[in-house]
Amino acid sequence: MEIITSAKPLFAILVSLIATILISITGEKARNLREAWTIIASIVKFTIVASMLPDILNGRVIEYTLLAITSELVLQFKVDAFGILFALTSSFLWIITSFYSIGYMRGHNEKNQTRYYACFAIALSTTMGVAFSANLFTMYLFYEGLTFATYPLVVHHETKEAKIGARKYVLYLFISAKLFLLTAIAITYYLAGTLDFQKGGIFTESVQKAYISLLGIVFLLYIYGFAKAAVMPLHSWLPAAMVAPTPVSALLHAVAVVKTGVFAVLKVIFYIYGVDFLKVLYFSDIGLFLAAFTIIMASIIALTKDNIKARLAYSTVSQLSYIILGPLLLTYSGMIGGIIHISNHAFAKITLFFCAGSLYVCAHKTAVSELDGIAKKMPWTMAAFTIGALGMIGIPLTGGFVTKWYLLLGSLEKGSIDIVIVLLLSSLLNAGYFLPIVYRAYFKEFKGNHVHHAHGESHTEIRENPFMAIPLTITAIISLIVGIYPDLLIQLAQEVLK
Repeated sequence: MEIITSAKPLFAILVSLIATILISITGEKARNLREAWTIIASIVKFTIVASMLPDILNGRVIEYTLLAITSELVLQFKVDAFGILFALTSSFLWIITSFYSIGYMRGHNEKNQTRYYACFAIALSTTMGVAFSANLFTMYLFYEGLTFATYPLVVHHETKEAKIGARKYVLYLFISAKLFLLTAIAITYYLAGTLDFQKGGIFTESVQKAYISLLGIVFLLYIYGFAKAAVMPLHSWLPAAMVAPTPVSALLHAVAVVKTGVFAVLKVIFYIYGVDFLKVLYFSDIGLFLAAFTIIMASIIALTKDNIKARLAYSTVSQLSYIILGPLLLTYSGMIGGIIHISNHAFAKITLFFCAGSLYVCAHKTAVSELDGIAKKMPWTMAAFTIGALGMIGIPLTGGFVTKWYLLLGSLEKGSIDIVIVLLLSSLLNAGYFLPIVYRAYFKEFKGNHVHHAHGESHTEIRENPFMAIPLTITAIISLIVGIYPDLLIQLAQEVLK
């Protein structure tokens, strides 16, 4: 494998940090310029990330060392197939979310918009840092940075409910990282003598044999230490974070926070433990059970939620565990399915959250029970929602179908009929909480033609906001494209497993 030394990974991280400074300086006095910095930075970031793709597809790896604190604690970046898949998805969706945020923030007259755009930019820098981390030390720093960068976004409205939700969000993630993750990293360093990510894992055969039970416990510490993966029971921070504005929810659930959690878990599976070792480590079966349990239980809870964002939140908890379940099947097809679901879920779920925000801003609808006939007034929003929902269910021609196809194949390769049942039952539950929304929107009679604002005196005809309708249409179309033409995602996933 050819290694290239390049500062491009660092530039991809720095772009949005520079944008943060420009956004903060510009402030409210020039809203158009402030938002222009956001869009320019997102495009530049994506361009830098995309420029590294040809080298990665040709089997090369890009490395850059920023700082060596000691011989073992090194702030270093490495761009490989797995990192570029995550980074491409995140940076591209930042462009779309930036346009969507303009429509949402202006359409709903949100306060503290400068802080919102600045923290959003910092969050994407820390996400890139996780994607391109060459070792656990670097990953930990950026992982923690993401928690603190997104706290102001969750508490954005500064209401009592927002403060409670944000406090729960940061406490869950902060305590789990300090209590579980740091312990796991310390034991890993003690046993392996390194924190560098290496294909096939870093534990020698003698260490594996001597400390197999301890390494099993450490493996579970990683799963719960990276609590952003939202494996039950450390999941309730995620629904609590729904007090945030909808673009933030989209960021949390599709682009940055939760994907950082599952990405980190998969890095541990592939580059700290290695597939061969996990095949003899019975604790991996415990992880598989936890993922399967989360998939089913979160879907059942989603069925009970009338609030749109709450239903989507529990859907996310369920879908994230697909990403963990696939690699823990320890079969080739299962691992492919888990890896590509990072992107497949991202495009479908961000579409659904964009639609929820559009319904809120344009029609002031927040509950499933309020959506009767809404498709007649908001056709673009509900068409996109339908596509996103079909992707979550796993209907053919969507990215979700490709994911579930590979996961089912992986389950059969493993001979796990119980996991096959989990996947089929999960799809039925997905249909159970998504299709009633589509049915209400298209086949029930619309009631009323106006938005009734909180004060009761204002009546505005329901109209879709182009700044919101266009981004959600684009992400819906892409969620179909990655289902019909999944070649790039599958190729990157195959590069990860070489």
